[in-house]
Parts: sequence; C-alpha cells; structure tokens
Amino acid sequence: MTTETRQEPGAHTGVDPDRLQRLHAREVERFVAERRASKALHEQASAHLLGGVPMSWMTKWPGPFPVYVDHAQGAHFTCADGIDHVDLCLGDTGAMCGHSPEPTVRRVREQAGRGITAMLPTADADIAARELTRRFGVPRWQFTLSATDANRHLVRYARHVTGRAKVLVVDWCYHGTVDETFATLDADGAVVARRGNIGPPVPPSETTVVVPFNDVAALEAALATGEVACALLEPAMTNIGIVLPDDGYLDALRRLTREHGTVLILDETHTLCAGPGGCTRAWGLEPDAVVVGKTIGGGIPAGAFGMSAELAERVRRSVELEDIDVGGIGGTLAGNALSLAAVATTLTEVLTDEAFDRMTALAQRWTDGVQGVLDATGAPWHVTRLGCRAEYAFSPRAPRDGAEAAAADDFALQQYLHLHALNRGLLLTPFHNMALMSPATTEADVDRHTEAFAECATELFSA
Repeated sequence: MTTETRQEPGAHTGVDPDRLQRLHAREVERFVAERRASKALHEQASAHLLGGVPMSWMTKWPGPFPVYVDHAQGAHFTCADGIDHVDLCLGDTGAMCGHSPEPTVRRVREQAGRGITAMLPTADADIAARELTRRFGVPRWQFTLSATDANRHLVRYARHVTGRAKVLVVDWCYHGTVDETFATLDADGAVVARRGNIGPPVPPSETTVVVPFNDVAALEAALATGEVACALLEPAMTNIGIVLPDDGYLDALRRLTREHGTVLILDETHTLCAGPGGCTRAWGLEPDAVVVGKTIGGGIPAGAFGMSAELAERVRRSVELEDIDVGGIGGTLAGNALSLAAVATTLTEVLTDEAFDRMTALAQRWTDGVQGVLDATGAPWHVTRLGCRAEYAFSPRAPRDGAEAAAADDFALQQYLHLHALNRGLLLTPFHNMALMSPATTEADVDRHTEAFAECATELFSA
C-alpha cells in the first residue's frame, strides 16, 4: 500500500536542514548575480506568459527564474549571459541525440525547402518504420507528434479491440498527459488521483487500475478481473527515479497479460536509454505494442507507436474506412514530412548502435564518479544506471517500486543540488537527479560533474 505523504525535508537524507538552507541561500545569491540577462528576459516575458515561461513546468527549474538559452550544440548550451553549460538533462531525453546533430539539421533544412506538411506520406515514413521494426521487433508502425499521443492512441485501440474499459498502470508512473495514468494508491490501497493532478475528467478509479511495480501478486489479481484492456508501463520506471525490474517480473507480466487477454504496451520513451531498441531489445521482451518518442526526431517533435502483427490485424479489421479519421486516433500534423525526415535521419545516422555503446560507457563513468563521492563523504544515498541514463537518489538502497522512490525524495534538497550544479555550468533534469549521455558527450563533461558533485557533497556532509 502506498500514500502521498512525504517525509519532512532532510529527515531521511542525512542532510542538516539548517545547513541546507544556508547553502541554498548562498547559491541563490550567486545565481542572481551571474544571470542578469536571464533575469531581465524573464521579467519581460512575465507580462505575457503565465509564470513568465512558455510551458508551466519550466517554473520548476531551481533559482528565482529560469536560465534562458542563447544557443545549444552537441552536449553543451550557452545561456543568455554567455555561460557555457554541460547539458546532462538533454531536454529530459528530448535531446538525447545531442543538440542539433548535423545529419538531422542538414536533412531537416532540405525537407523544409521541399514541403513541411501535406497530409500525405513521404518515403521517409517507410525508412523510419523499417528501422523501428529492426530495433523493437514489432512490425507495424504509426507516427504522432509526441509519445503522449502515441500512448493515448494505443489505449484507445486496446479498449476498442478488447471491449474492456480499464487501463492498468503502476503506482507513481508517468506517461505524459494521458488522463488514465495520473492515478496512485492511497493508504488503504484505493485508486485515487495522483497529487497535483489538474482537472481529472472523472475519478481515476472509473478508468484505471493501479498496482505497485515489481508486485506480481497484485498484477495477477488485477488482471484476473477481466476488466483490463491494456497494461501500460515502462519496462523500468524512470520518472520517479530509476526503478529496475526484479528478476522474472517482466516475464510474469508478459505471461499474465497473455493469459488474461490484456494488451501489453511498453512505453520506451525514456527507457530507449537502454540501447538502440530500448529494454525491449536489450532484455528480449515481447510486447503487443511499443511507444517511443522525444529524441527520435533529433529535437523535432515526433512520436511513434508500433504494434505486433496480430494486434495490428485486429485493429485493421475493426475500424471502418469511413470512420478512420474521426475515431480519436491521429492529428492533422501527425506523420508530417518534416518530422519523418528528422526521425529517419536521426535513427539511421545519429542514434546508431555504435553511438549507444559509447554513451553507455560514459554513463558508467558518471555512475562510478558519483558512487566514489558517496563512498568518500558517507552520504546515505545510492546511484543507479540504465544504459546511458543514470541517477542518484536520497536513500541507501535502490527502491523496488514507485512508492519507495517517492518516499526517498526531498524537493528542497533537489532544488539545492540542481542550483549548485547550475552555478558550476552543469544542467541536470529539474524533476529528479538524472544525467543522460548523448553521442556528443565527452569524458571531460562527465568528470566536470564528478568534481562539482564532490564539492557539493563534501559541504553537505562535512563535520
């Protein structure tokens, strides 16, 4: 059973709250002094943008205002104040291929001059779909503008072909802005809206079944009701920190979904970090459907979903041609020529198998650096790696489910750590302590983080 209650700041992290407050105040002072251009841009933007930012979650960056980007290239960006940064956030996976990779930029420029969108296919669609089939093994693909859209479409298809209403997700999951996934378990094990859920259309218990990650018994009980159209989950949790599957858990998931006629959808939008075909290929998984997005377009908005031949045939037989454009699947700009040119080029020339080998080695170097600092300072934290993605969190051991990961969180400490890093020219994702490697990331970039993290942890844990 899980709850939304979190511990008081500093209660479980080993960090003295008073020391944290003093150090944070020092870093805020430095941030403001060094970011005058960003401050001015934010003040100007606040007249017309909600919160002074183009999307509300950008207000969550540490500091009293966000850093404004002037230009970005490879694994670095330069802010409006002329400060160079190592980007370990990389758009929270959106720029995992690095900023403006040359092959993608060249191809996008070319395609923009030949046409951007026409509601008609181009040759790049087949190139992209063939490459995704090679990587993930499922043979029928469709393209969207985001992974959120891809998840929504597959949920609709699963309900359509099974005749069932409910979606199964894991506790503390995240799958973009899909309504059904903003649900969690309360202290009594009841399905409730996740804290912060904005305007849920119906009580989540009407649409959603929630089970803890790595809990096979809970999964089996939920699927045995015969009400679940699809199970939508990441093969390893990533948006509440990295939570890896227990040995045998994904095998049980596949066996039980088949046994109970439930469509298995793996959202590989973040877990693409595990390799060219995400966890699906790396771990030999056999989903009915796969979702991928964010980085596949090299920064150009794009998402995709793939289906097994059997699921695709069920969909094909059950959707009338006359109604194919009004069933809630699609979008006028979905599959546009510009996005597909970007996807085809990024997958074949940038995020190659060889690039993943190098990125994964760099993530191991980052992980080893962080672990060395934890060992040296005695910080009661842990670090976990999944492919070219790695993350540290504020508990001595890695969690087994989302509730354990959430209980280990400390927002005030996160804000300080991220601000400390920013002031030393390092960008981590603002939502957790994640670092991502790109084809352009270097060992020097990784070591720059290790040095700054050592300075930070030493101040937090010194006697």
